[in-house]
Amino acid sequence: MKNLTIPRASWLFLLVILAIGCDDAFTPRPWGYSRIDLPEKTYRTFESDCPFSFEYPEYSVVVEHRSPTSMPCWYNLEFPEFQGRLYLTYHAILKQGEINENKAPVEKYQEDARKFAMGHSVKASAIDEELIANKEESIYGIVYHIKGMNTASSLQFYLTDSTDHFFRGALYFDTAPQNDSLAPVIDFITEDVFRFIETFKWETSVPEA
Repeated sequence: MKNLTIPRASWLFLLVILAIGCDDAFTPRPWGYSRIDLPEKTYRTFESDCPFSFEYPEYSVVVEHRSPTSMPCWYNLEFPEFQGRLYLTYHAILKQGEINENKAPVEKYQEDARKFAMGHSVKASAIDEELIANKEESIYGIVYHIKGMNTASSLQFYLTDSTDHFFRGALYFDTAPQNDSLAPVIDFITEDVFRFIETFKWETSVPEA
């Protein structure tokens, strides 16, 4: 039986073809994330016996915050589609000369809000503060933009009239923090939080502490 021989030129041709064909197999491809369909932005007004009102999106739900430490007018603004939650807490401010163990001076609430936000500085790449001042509605406060890929909370804020009311919000997600993949959702809900703040108003009723 005769040995088959392949000319050297044919070997070179085959090697070139193999090199070209295998080129794409070793090209690293970036990780992708599933497409997120975001709903249309429509809003409704939240009104209750509590001393505040605000607008919130139709695709979210306001539920009472229930825990052993809950107080009147504490709520969660749930975003079921995105597994997100905006925790909302309210406090009446302790007036000078008043004695009430369920109240505190406004400076105490402001410092607590700052500590809660800055508590994320371990994993945050930056925490930016944005001042809120609505003189017409007597609403003043700070929005904390918490930046970083693995921060548990990306946005927190507080609102106060400095004399009677103090209100705080904190945005969290139930999923493991990966803010690069959550970025579209965070940006989407951040718009809703600012709509919330822009439409926020104090009402005359004050809950009993």
